[in-house]
Amino acid sequence: MYRTKRLGELRIENVGEEVELSGWIQKNRNLGGMIFIDLRDETGITQIVVNNEKLQEKAKELTTESCIHIVGNVVERTSKNPKIATGDIEVIASEIEVLGKCKNMLPFEINTEQDVREDLRLEYRFLDLRNEKLHNNILLRSKILKALRDKMDELGFTEIQTPILANSSPEGARDYLVPSRLNPGEFYALPQAPQQFKQLLMVSGFDRYFQIAPCFRDEDPRADRAPGEFYQLDFEMSFATQEDVFKVLEDVVPYVFKKFTDWKVDEGPFVRLPYREAMEKYGIDKPDLRNPLIIQDVTELFKDTDFNAFKDKTIKAIIVPNGAEQGRKFFDKMIDFAVQECEAKGLAWTKINSENVYEGGIAKFITDDIKSELFEKFGAKENASIFFIADEFEKAQKIAGLVRIELGKRLDLIEKNVYKFCFIVDFPMYELSDEGTIDFSHNPFSMPQGGLEALENSNPLDILAYQYDLVCNGYEMASGAVRNHNPEIMIKAFEIAGYEEDEIKNRFGALYNAFQYGTPPHAGAAPGVDRMIMLIADSQNIREIIAFPKNKRARDLLMSAPSQVSEQQLKDVHIKLDLK
Repeated sequence: MYRTKRLGELRIENVGEEVELSGWIQKNRNLGGMIFIDLRDETGITQIVVNNEKLQEKAKELTTESCIHIVGNVVERTSKNPKIATGDIEVIASEIEVLGKCKNMLPFEINTEQDVREDLRLEYRFLDLRNEKLHNNILLRSKILKALRDKMDELGFTEIQTPILANSSPEGARDYLVPSRLNPGEFYALPQAPQQFKQLLMVSGFDRYFQIAPCFRDEDPRADRAPGEFYQLDFEMSFATQEDVFKVLEDVVPYVFKKFTDWKVDEGPFVRLPYREAMEKYGIDKPDLRNPLIIQDVTELFKDTDFNAFKDKTIKAIIVPNGAEQGRKFFDKMIDFAVQECEAKGLAWTKINSENVYEGGIAKFITDDIKSELFEKFGAKENASIFFIADEFEKAQKIAGLVRIELGKRLDLIEKNVYKFCFIVDFPMYELSDEGTIDFSHNPFSMPQGGLEALENSNPLDILAYQYDLVCNGYEMASGAVRNHNPEIMIKAFEIAGYEEDEIKNRFGALYNAFQYGTPPHAGAAPGVDRMIMLIADSQNIREIIAFPKNKRARDLLMSAPSQVSEQQLKDVHIKLDLK
C-alpha cells in the first residue's frame, strides 16, 4: 500500500494516527537538527518532519520533485499555517522510500510565478502539468465535461459517436488528409465537424443527438484557438426550429457557467443581434457586451467637409463619455495602434471640454452644424472624446471594431466578473470570395430564409440564412443553424456557390441520397468546449486548459510531432514525397 491518506485530506482530527503518504517533494528545508519536507499530491500539501538522525541522512539526498513514500505519525503543529488546509498538522516520518528520483536540475521551476518560455513548458509538459494552477484547470475541464454530459442527458439527448476517418467536406478550413493503404490513391479526411453524420442521424429517426466531438481543422493557431484539433458539444434535434436550439443553449450554458464560477452569469433569454446590426454597432460579429462603447455612422454629417481624409469615405465615430480627461499622449498612442495594428491610414479625434468647446485633433473641421448634430443625434456631450475612422465601408467597420475593443481595454471600461451572452442571428447566406466569386459565408448546409423562392429570385448577397452564433465576452462560443433538409433547395444553394449537381452527389453523396427518403426538419449547434472552459477558468490562452496542446506553429514539442516517417511507411500508403 502506497498511501492510507491523500495529502490534502489530513486534519486535526487525524492527530495520533499512523499514516502512509505518497507524493512529490515541493520543498526540502534542512534546518540542521530537523528537516522539513513539503509533500504534494493532487489534493494538497502536507508538511513532513524528519527528526530521526538515520532518516535525515537519507532526506538530505532527496531532490525537489522526487516522488517518495513515507510512513509517519500525525501530530499537531506548534506553528500553524492557515494558508493551507492541512496547516494545523504535520507528520513525523518514521520511514522514507524513494519511488522515483528527480534530476538535480529541473528545466524550470514548478509552482512559481516566474515567466517561463512557453515552448520549454510544452516540451516538458509532464512537469508543467504539476503546476497547481494548470493542474487544476485540467481537473476543472473534467468536471465541466461531466456536467455537460449530465445536463444533455437530463434534457433527453442521446450520446452517439461518429467516425473520425471520414470524407473531405468544404466546411471553411483545410482538411487533414489520411491516405488509405487498402485503397491506393484515396484519402480519408479527419472531420472538421460531425456535420453530415449528425444530419444523417436525424434522417435515421434519432430525436436528439449529442457528443463531445473532436474536430480537426488545419487552421493557424490563435490565443483562443487550438491548432489542429478541438472539441465541441455537438448537438442536433429533429422537428426543431431556431427557437428550440436557443432554448437548449440558454438552459445548458448558464447552468454550466454558474456551477463552476462565482461571477455573474447572464440568464436567458440572451440578447439577439442581427449580423448587420452587430457589424454596425460593434464592427465585429462577436461583440463583447461588457464594453459600453458603440460605433455610430456619421458619414452624412461630413458629406460637405473640407477635411480631405473624410472625403468620399464611410466615416465611423466612437464617442467616449469622460474621454476628454485623457492627455495628448493617449490620443497619439491610439493613432499608433490604429495604424500599426489595424492597418488604418490614420485615426482622427477631437474632445469636448467641460464648457462644451471642441478642442484638439480635427476640432477646426467640426462646424457648428456638425456639433449640433453630434449632440442631438449621437449624444456627444461635454467632457467626451470622439474618435473617427474613415475608409471604404467594410474596412471602416473592421477598424472601428478593433479601435472600440482597444479603447475599452485602455480606459478600463470592461465590466468585471461577469459573463454576457448574445446570439448573432440572420447571417448572410453568401459572401464574395477574394476572387470575387459567390461563396458560402457560414455553413453550407444551412436553410436560407425564404427557401427556394429566395434562392431563385433574390440577389445571393441579400439572402439571409437561419444561422446563428452564441457569443460570450467577445468570443464566439457556439455556432449553429437550421439545416437545409430539402434536396431541391440544397442543389440550388450549392449551385449558386459554383457546385454542379454531379459534384454535390459525389462530395455529399450520403446526405444527398438520404434526403430522398423522408427527412425531418432539424437544427442544432455546437458550443466550443475548449473555449467554454477557457472562459470559466478566466484564462487568456486556450493552451492553458488543454493537457497536451500544440505550440503556435502547430507542433507537439513533447511528442515531436509532426515528424518524418520511414520510406516503408510511405510505400505502405502509396505515397512518394517531392520535397522540392
